[in-house]
Amino acid sequence: MSRERDLHMEKYYSKTHEWVRVDGDDAVVGISRFAAKELGDITYVETPREGSDVIVGDVVGSLETVNATSEVYSPVSGTVIAVNHNLDDDPGLASRSPEGRGWLYRLENIDLAELDDLMDEEDYQDYLNTL
Repeated sequence: MSRERDLHMEKYYSKTHEWVRVDGDDAVVGISRFAAKELGDITYVETPREGSDVIVGDVVGSLETVNATSEVYSPVSGTVIAVNHNLDDDPGLASRSPEGRGWLYRLENIDLAELDDLMDEEDYQDYLNTL
């Protein structure tokens, strides 16, 4: 597969402002810095259930602020093997560190071919400039 050389630790972004980072055989998912900034202070995070299977495009959770609730969509298909329980006590972590410690969930059995439909960081920045 041609992507294998750059898969590890590269982030891919969706048009709905989620990111996915392939980490070995797993993938970590969160929201982009842009999404976090647009949302403002996140007061509650709903994540998918561990053990659940998700399909690309599925609504897998939500983020609540004082003013709004925003759905979270899965950028790739797979099985949820972990959620970030730090968000239970500190949902604001998703606002303060959306592409770091504020990650949302981890998947296994991901479909690597689905990464072709996502944007790398440069393409995502170009996309943001069109909004």
